[in-house]
Amino acid sequence: MDDISNYNRERWNALVRANALFTRPALNFDATTARQRIDAEGLLGELAGKRVLCLAGGGGQQSAAFALLGAHVTVYDLSGAQLERDREAAVHYGVSIETVQGDMRDLSHFADDTFDVVWHPYSINFVPEIGVVLSGVARVLRDRGLYHLHFANPFFSGLTTQDWDGHGYSLKHPYVDGAEITYEDQDWVYSRSENPGKAIPAPREYRHTLSTVINGLVAHGFVIRHLSDTLGMHPDAQAEPGTWDHFNAFAPPWLAVWAWYCPDAFAK
Repeated sequence: MDDISNYNRERWNALVRANALFTRPALNFDATTARQRIDAEGLLGELAGKRVLCLAGGGGQQSAAFALLGAHVTVYDLSGAQLERDREAAVHYGVSIETVQGDMRDLSHFADDTFDVVWHPYSINFVPEIGVVLSGVARVLRDRGLYHLHFANPFFSGLTTQDWDGHGYSLKHPYVDGAEITYEDQDWVYSRSENPGKAIPAPREYRHTLSTVINGLVAHGFVIRHLSDTLGMHPDAQAEPGTWDHFNAFAPPWLAVWAWYCPDAFAK
């Protein structure tokens, strides 16, 4: 593992100890709410018997939803503590979830054409170069497999609610591909009052311009099926400035792409 892997692993292990939002296993799903969690756009179709990879997606949330809908689920994540959350969810629901520890940039553990779906929650911005990740995803996905990629809106990377200046949210980082960006965790990520004096490393992320993401997907044989810029958020331009809902109304922080793997789509 390199410095990037070690930093991300230690940060997420610390977030688990702090019971951060994205480390809490979802233990109240039924079939309806599980489907709503992973398929709000209605694009996944029948999942029973499908092989699903939750890539850099530990925490016992998406994996549980897929397993409840009949999929054969594998979770691949750097953080052993996050993977333990997936095992907790599996026991809770009485389902089988395979967990494998590793870096999203190295999928050599998996054979070619293994998965029908790769579900990639917010994590690709934790590595500076996405080509190696997309190449690995393309290799392990079956022809016409579905890739769901959740990533930072590159125009607002590093911007937070604390950047309200009385008139707007001020951009302060150049729009440079691969640029490292650090910022403080938002208040909703974990409770400071419940974790006094416990320093958690700040997010260390990398900006991937929109052209890098979209052109990278196309270059690796993906055909865009759907793009989302809301992701279940509740933007409210009338909310108190500097709050999360107000921020979302002006600077939606995340994007998500659904893409089919069609390696011959652009063949000449």
